[in-house]
Amino acid sequence: MPGENLSRDEAHERAALLSVDGYEVVLDLRSAVGDSAEAVRTFRSETTIRFRRTGEGTSTFVDLIAPSVTAVTLNGRPLDPAVVFDGSRIALDGLADENVLVVDAQCAYSRTGEGMHRFVDPEDGEVYLYTQYEPADARRVYATFEQPDLKAPHRFAVTAPEGWTVWSNGAGEQDAEGVWRFAETAPISTYITCVVAGPYHYVTDRYTRTLADGTELEIPLGAMCRKGLAKHFDADDVFLITKQGFDFFHDNFDYPYPFGKYDQAFVPEYNLGAMENPGMVTFREEYIYRGKVTQAAYERRANVILHEMAHMWFGDLVTMVWWDDLWLKESFADFMGSFSLAEATRFTNSWVTFANNRKAWAYRADQLPSTHPITADIRDLEDAKLNFDGITYAKGASVLKQLVAYAGRDAFLEGARRYFKRHAYGNTRLADLLTILEETSGRDMKAWAKSWLQTSGVNTLTPAVTYDAEGRITELAVLQEGAELRPHRAAVGLYRLSGGELVRYARAEADITGARTVVTDLAGEEKPDLVLVNDDDLTYCKVRFDEGSLATLRAHLGAVTDPLARALCWSALWNLTRDGLMPARDFVSVVLAFAGRETDIGVLQMVHAWGKSAVTHYAAPAWREEGGRLLAEGALRELRVAEPGSEHQLTWARFFAATASSDTDFQLLEGLLDGTAKIDGLDVDQELRWSLLSPLAVHGLADETRIGEELALDDTATGKRHQVRLLASRPSAAVKAQAWAQVVEADTLSNALVEATIAGFVQPSQRELIAPYAEKYFAVIERLWAERSIQIGMDVVRGLFPGLQDDEATLAATDAWLSAHEAAAPALRRLVLESRDDLARALRAQDCDGRLAV
Repeated sequence: MPGENLSRDEAHERAALLSVDGYEVVLDLRSAVGDSAEAVRTFRSETTIRFRRTGEGTSTFVDLIAPSVTAVTLNGRPLDPAVVFDGSRIALDGLADENVLVVDAQCAYSRTGEGMHRFVDPEDGEVYLYTQYEPADARRVYATFEQPDLKAPHRFAVTAPEGWTVWSNGAGEQDAEGVWRFAETAPISTYITCVVAGPYHYVTDRYTRTLADGTELEIPLGAMCRKGLAKHFDADDVFLITKQGFDFFHDNFDYPYPFGKYDQAFVPEYNLGAMENPGMVTFREEYIYRGKVTQAAYERRANVILHEMAHMWFGDLVTMVWWDDLWLKESFADFMGSFSLAEATRFTNSWVTFANNRKAWAYRADQLPSTHPITADIRDLEDAKLNFDGITYAKGASVLKQLVAYAGRDAFLEGARRYFKRHAYGNTRLADLLTILEETSGRDMKAWAKSWLQTSGVNTLTPAVTYDAEGRITELAVLQEGAELRPHRAAVGLYRLSGGELVRYARAEADITGARTVVTDLAGEEKPDLVLVNDDDLTYCKVRFDEGSLATLRAHLGAVTDPLARALCWSALWNLTRDGLMPARDFVSVVLAFAGRETDIGVLQMVHAWGKSAVTHYAAPAWREEGGRLLAEGALRELRVAEPGSEHQLTWARFFAATASSDTDFQLLEGLLDGTAKIDGLDVDQELRWSLLSPLAVHGLADETRIGEELALDDTATGKRHQVRLLASRPSAAVKAQAWAQVVEADTLSNALVEATIAGFVQPSQRELIAPYAEKYFAVIERLWAERSIQIGMDVVRGLFPGLQDDEATLAATDAWLSAHEAAAPALRRLVLESRDDLARALRAQDCDGRLAV
């Protein structure tokens, strides 16, 4: 659509021309319920914007994506919508020094999770609404100057169906006429405004604190979910983490929470993990657990709660000027999530999860052809949408962890405090933060930023050790590789086998610079069995091993006693496998030998995922079947010996279901489902039932009737998503044709059901069945990108890429598409380039597995 993809240049030009004094937004959402004769169900949106001209020029535009505009008035002068509205922008001419714009429009409810999302609960027919805007979808709900540096106070008024409750960023109440009116917000960006409406189940609490000046801070707390999930909603734990987070951030930030109340809504069909709308944070409802889950799941939810809370300061109070500096909020929130989790909650090992899980995301993203510096070059909104990635989040957070090691914790936190006070309710760039960090640390932050924030790629650190005749270290050097050699503050740990355990007996920190750095403090130490570079995970790098250390890990990885060190070793072995330096079957052997000894449940779940991915993508095709069989046998073996009722037992049960491949496996799954088979302590609740049924559907042992019977036991929104996924996963050409048509040819499925259908369509055991869709994929993706919302476009282009057709022919077809579509949307080309890189990496790893397997 013309003008929908706002460019950075346009945003800068508009910011130089005007400033916004305030928004008044009036929404009528009564059309959300009942039958509708409209082809597209809409609601009325009336927006009044007061703004001033502060630069040269008399014309600009306001953003609005809507089916129709009823009226536009600028300074009392009517403008003809047919002339000024093109579907995504309203042209404004003849600006005065002070201006009042009024826009009356019919905006569309969304089924894609963008704008005003409308969800009908299949369990009880209730309708639920919520908004999601980042980076630029507030314009789907009201007329806006849709860019982060045009902050303004917002005041919302909402008319809703009878019996509903409505929430927004500010505190609200329903007046005598039934309209929900909300307090004016502080100056905030449009993308973090929010409305949530419907018959939500709502629980309240309060947070209180005595501030340093003796005043009392009181924050009303709320938490909500659909009525159908109320029986599963552990709001007490949500509030516990929330209060612990507020304690931590008030202790360290010295800036009281500035947005009044603090509501947290767990909403259906959510595209993201969560969104930091001030005073009205939204989360995906999958964080409400319907059955037994592991502590890793609760840790993940707690991390997200604290990540979003950190945004109240990093992102909401102080916001980036443009999406180039998205990292100013996301990297800090990602770092602060793990930092506060470790220091303020029961999840004291959160840095283990960070090292094993979050950094794996970063390492993958940083090796793609689309890798970019943490401070990225964001030309437009499509670029911005794709940069919510592993670099902006996890690499940025890793680099901040390195910064804390480099500059010191106290200097880092004092820098944060000054940053908030100096730039409250404003917008910043990289230089604003660096200036303050130089003040507090006394370090040259510009040089640090040039190396870490303004270059891309990941370094590899490898130990090189020499010994004397008595077996003592004469020299231990760290070799650094990479396009940009960076300064690393890193630790090197020496480990030896003692009583069946691999324990650290020496450690030294050093500044790693250039291609080769000698760690002098370790000279003279006894010969280690394992040298671990980046011990304690202080820096961001890929770790390699010398031959002796690698041999030790192949034989004794499970003997590493320290959970963080063990997680780093798992991660390093996985990177070797992905890089085609360790055969996939060798990695699988390590998984089979030592995963059963892994005590950290989050690490175990990650190792399971890596093991399955090794067989699916990186093993030589001739060995895949055997590799899958070995994983299933190993999973069942560990399942049977796991402590009854433990989270390890549950994790192994899920992994067994995910790897089951033989008739004997399927018989056990059937028995667990119908009750004829038992494993002591294993509670087969509804969520686990869907996991056990899934492989039966994939292998043709559960038909539509059987899947329907399971839905009858779980006739909920979650159950419906499981049903859709399983139906699309059946091994039938007709099933695949129907699933393809539902996603590609039609546009009626919601975002959640698109995701479920794609997940069912793509099955590693059905490579031949879905092979014909490779050619179809390349024929349709440009049209799909043009016709669908960017979120659905991303889901389809990524999800349906024929990566399971892992051969040179698919690589050639991808290259042919890229060559023939050089003028395609850059964001679309980026997605295809990333998928091509994954495919090429898989082929290299498969070649390694076939050639080098021992």
